[in-house]
Amino acid sequence: MTQRLAGKTALITGSTSNIGRSIARVFAAEGAHVVVSGRDAARGEAVVSGIRDKGGRAEFVRADLDGSSAASRELASAALGVLGGRLDILVNNAGIFPGDTTLATDEETFDRVYAVNVKAPFFLTQALVPALAEGGGSIVNLGSWVARLGIPIGALYSSTKGAVETLTRAWAAEFAPLGVRVNAVSPGVIRPPDLAPDIDYPGEVMTAGTPAGHTGHPDAIAHAALYLASDEASFVYGTVLDVDGGRVGAAVIAS
Repeated sequence: MTQRLAGKTALITGSTSNIGRSIARVFAAEGAHVVVSGRDAARGEAVVSGIRDKGGRAEFVRADLDGSSAASRELASAALGVLGGRLDILVNNAGIFPGDTTLATDEETFDRVYAVNVKAPFFLTQALVPALAEGGGSIVNLGSWVARLGIPIGALYSSTKGAVETLTRAWAAEFAPLGVRVNAVSPGVIRPPDLAPDIDYPGEVMTAGTPAGHTGHPDAIAHAALYLASDEASFVYGTVLDVDGGRVGAAVIAS
């Protein structure tokens, strides 16, 4: 690795598995001191141990980002505590995905998804921007390809990711005068790496007609987040970087 984040500190929410875990591993390999965060302490400690075994620096902070400002403030305080009061990078990755249709979605589910996917990163960002501003920090949000390409299921989830992408642009304008850059990665269909190779993944069908023609690996998202968080992207503001195998930008027509 090239140590592109040497000397930097980072908090990655929802980083005990899948995309968040890959981001934590890649950031640590590139020199960052990372805070791994999530609800499952056993999985979190396993991620931390794996990073430390490879010579990286990592801590685990348990958090249940339920959308309340109190939960977000608690995570912000705990993360700053283990990092010595300094934060350079915030990755808003944690989220939940119910695949129901609109007609099958009840009010409780609606409120819970917006709480986790929109309110939680909103108030976490609010709590951490002052610390990020001290050293000219960077925020990377996680959007989704379904925010811009309609599919017949998951309208609720899609709308929350649309909100996150809108916040990315608004925050880029709002926080730039403070020295904080804000961007987002928009993943395509990512196959969970813990899924056994012989198990069919339902999202696979969504890759038909894409230039890639297959699902992606979480590391592809992690490397995109690395670029946006690094100094190499110092002139990048309010951008949503599609890492989706070409899903929203191009189509391959079978002959």
